[in-house]
Amino acid sequence: MENPLTPEVLADPVALTRALVDIESVSRDEKEIADCVEEVLRNVPHLTVARHSNTIMARTDLGRAQRVVLAGHLDTVPLNNNFPSTVQGDLIYGCGTSDMKSGVAYALHLAVSVPEPRYDVTYFFYEAEEIESRYNGLTLVAQAHPEWLTADFAVLLEPTHGVVEAGCQGTMRAIVSATGRRAHSARSWNGVNAIHGIGGALNRLAGYQARMVTIDGCVYREGMNAVRISGGVAGNVVPDLCEMEVNYRFAPDRTAEEAEAHVREVFDGYLVRVTDSAPGALPGLTAAPAREFLTAVGADPIGKLGWTDVSRFAALGIPALNFGPGDPNLAHAPDEHVEIGKIRDGAATLHRWLASH
Repeated sequence: MENPLTPEVLADPVALTRALVDIESVSRDEKEIADCVEEVLRNVPHLTVARHSNTIMARTDLGRAQRVVLAGHLDTVPLNNNFPSTVQGDLIYGCGTSDMKSGVAYALHLAVSVPEPRYDVTYFFYEAEEIESRYNGLTLVAQAHPEWLTADFAVLLEPTHGVVEAGCQGTMRAIVSATGRRAHSARSWNGVNAIHGIGGALNRLAGYQARMVTIDGCVYREGMNAVRISGGVAGNVVPDLCEMEVNYRFAPDRTAEEAEAHVREVFDGYLVRVTDSAPGALPGLTAAPAREFLTAVGADPIGKLGWTDVSRFAALGIPALNFGPGDPNLAHAPDEHVEIGKIRDGAATLHRWLASH
């Protein structure tokens, strides 16, 4: 297949967004788009390029005092009658337009068009962000080539609708269980109904008062919600087990261990089993490149309500922010779209920050 990422397309972040969207890349099927990106970058003389699986790394080595990372994931959620892209007025519709091929377009455009950035830059175009962590391209790079991740500051080009979203929330999933004793439903008094027993846990959630935490001027609103419930044996059996899955989104001032302790406190008296956990990331606004980036954006940052791969960089001691043109509220939606004006404004901001000396 002829590579659609031509020099003319690479010169225009809007055209580049459409071209990237029109390369299907549902998670675990990123080879085609990774091949196209790699081919482009290997023809850029000021970049050193390497590949691990379907993650492409490209970097400058100009001897600058500081190094920054620009990173975007190549994969999307499954298609939903929204492929290929279409344009209606100032909007580009299609799978991945917001999350996050418009952000990937930023990184690819800058990688090609800014040969002498004010910092050394490492660009990541990585696989499998939308699925389990074990497939995530940054996870695999951290295991195989940790030296690639060395940096003083990172920008994840996640959808933020053109504002800086600092840090991110942590996330935890836990199974809260109520147990009982089986019996024939005609003689239910001989048993203990576990579904009835989970009612107390649901009542605790209904009355739960979530924290709102301000860190470095950024507000993080927590949330704890039941997201799935299961129980029952048969239509004539009193059930002996009911399980409720709870998702807790916690502010980055709490560690994963503290978050788990809080969940167990809320559901004291119930069986609690944590099934998945990822820490949050503090705002990371004090690094010099971060301050200069905020100056280029010209607007106050807000807290990121959600988890992103900034957490991976924070765990390495690298401050990181989220910045991209897409609206996060449209991510994964059937009518997912991005505003052309936001693409152009954000590209200009990143160019002003990265190319100015």
